[in-house]
Order: sequence, then structure tokens, then C-alpha cells
Amino acid sequence: MDPSSPRRRDLIVAGAAGAFAAVMVGAAFAAVPFYNWFCRTTGFGGTTQVATAAPKNVLERKVNVRFDANVDGNLPWRFEPDQTSIEVKIGQVVTVGYTVVNESNRATTGEASYNVAPPTAGAYFSKINCFCFTEQRLAPGEKRDMTVVFFVDPQLVKDHDQDDLKSITLSYTMHASRSAAEPRAQTSAKQAPGRS
Repeated sequence: MDPSSPRRRDLIVAGAAGAFAAVMVGAAFAAVPFYNWFCRTTGFGGTTQVATAAPKNVLERKVNVRFDANVDGNLPWRFEPDQTSIEVKIGQVVTVGYTVVNESNRATTGEASYNVAPPTAGAYFSKINCFCFTEQRLAPGEKRDMTVVFFVDPQLVKDHDQDDLKSITLSYTMHASRSAAEPRAQTSAKQAPGRS
């Protein structure tokens, strides 16, 4: 076949368009995990960090940490921090409590989204343990005490853009779990024997 023939050109264009479409679909699927990784790594948008151990040193510099709790309108829960703010030393591991109550007459499942403000503090706000890492299923009227264990990373003092940082707000919003939105027939079929 003559390389300059219209049919050959059409096949090359169609192949290139197909390859481009495949790359774009792949990029679309990769975008969400890549964005999540980017936010966790950099603290972009107030995304907090996850730590497995406490820092080695505690500094004398202090910061006020405020706690905010919200509930999405689709979830019949009351959700609040046990205290509205505390003063912590940078590097100090702190445990704070939240209380959640299912105010409906049916079991409901929720999960927390979270961020910190100012957003630039997200790179230095590290959680060791948090209720936000798992879905919470509450029976009708159930009350649950939950904790978050965190510290403000001592690396913050090396970032001179944070020299004037006096306060960080940790904000949670409880949302109805996506898995709870499945049709009742499907979820009941997935349940283990003996569970209601």
C-alpha cells in the first residue's frame, strides 16, 4: 500500500486518535489517586498528614488548636468536640475527644472528611490515630466517644512562612457513607449471617 494513500493516512490518524483517547482515559482514572497523594504529601488545601510515630522532640513554641465539627444535612447525627480549643507545644502528642450521636430511629453509617486552616499548616499537622480513617456505623440512638491523636510537626519552625502562625483549626464534616447509599436489598445480601 502506498504510504501517501488516503486510506493509509486515515488508518494512521485513527490509530493516533485511539491511542490519545486511551491515554486520556488512563489519565482520568489516575487523576484522583494522584491528587490525593499530592495533597497528603504537600498538605495542599489543608490536607493533614498521617504519622506512625511521635516526633523525637517537643519545642517550647506553642500554638492554639481549635476544633470544628459539622454534619452533612443527609446524616441525622449530632457531632461535637469535647472541647473547642487547646494550647499545645509543637511536637507534643495530644489526644482529643469528639462525641457523636445517631438521632434517628435507624442504623446509619457515616464517615468524616477533614482539613486544617490555614491550609498551609496541613503539611505540619500529623495524625497518629483518627476516627476519620474508618466508617462509623451507629445503631438507633447510639452515642459514641471517638478520639484523634495528633501533633504539630517540629519541622514547622524551619518554614519561615509559618513564623506568625498562632492558631490552627482542625475541621471535620460527617457525611453519610457512600456504601450506606446502596439499595437495601444489596446491602442485606452482603451482610454476614446472624447480623441484622
